[in-house]
Amino acid sequence: MPANPSMLIWISTLHNKFVRGLDPFTGIGPLLLRLFLAMVMIQAGWTKLIGFENTAAWFGNPDWGLGMPFPYLMAALAAGFEFVGGLALVVGFAVRWFAIPLALTMLVAMTTVHWENGWLAIADGSSWLANERVDEAVERKEKMVAILRKHGDYKYLTAKGSVAVLNNGIEFGATYFVMLLSLLFTGAGKYTSIDDLLKRRMLHTTT
Repeated sequence: MPANPSMLIWISTLHNKFVRGLDPFTGIGPLLLRLFLAMVMIQAGWTKLIGFENTAAWFGNPDWGLGMPFPYLMAALAAGFEFVGGLALVVGFAVRWFAIPLALTMLVAMTTVHWENGWLAIADGSSWLANERVDEAVERKEKMVAILRKHGDYKYLTAKGSVAVLNNGIEFGATYFVMLLSLLFTGAGKYTSIDDLLKRRMLHTTT
């Protein structure tokens, strides 16, 4: 049965009105991404800065660290971009520019620190993404729980959360990387950022 042309026109008109109605709110998505990422980046950068000597040592040591060349420089770049970039995300300033080094930082972290652990950040044996490492962690978790139940106040110890084993996979890093890529392509957000304010002022002065 052929589609009714008038029905298609009505649907198209309704869709266009809906999209135009959303236009004043299109900056909300990038704003929420920015604020979420800002908390993560500022905390990560601040942690590196206050323990800078240990951070640089971890960057440079090939035995228990990353074994990177120029560890002090690399640590300073990572900490600086995370902390300053996080502050820039809050106000929406130079977001596209800061998204690039922040995304690269996440990519380096994923490939040098987390990649060999698989996807999962927390060891969850029920996940379809669980690997052999996770399966072994689940067995160890069961033994830890048994020890705590036998020798400790298990109810008190788990009152604020159950026992979990950190798998340290790429899950969080990959999530932040995708969010930063999104900001790279969308920008800081309409009506919600310094970037948009500067853009509007520049357009006003050139017209």
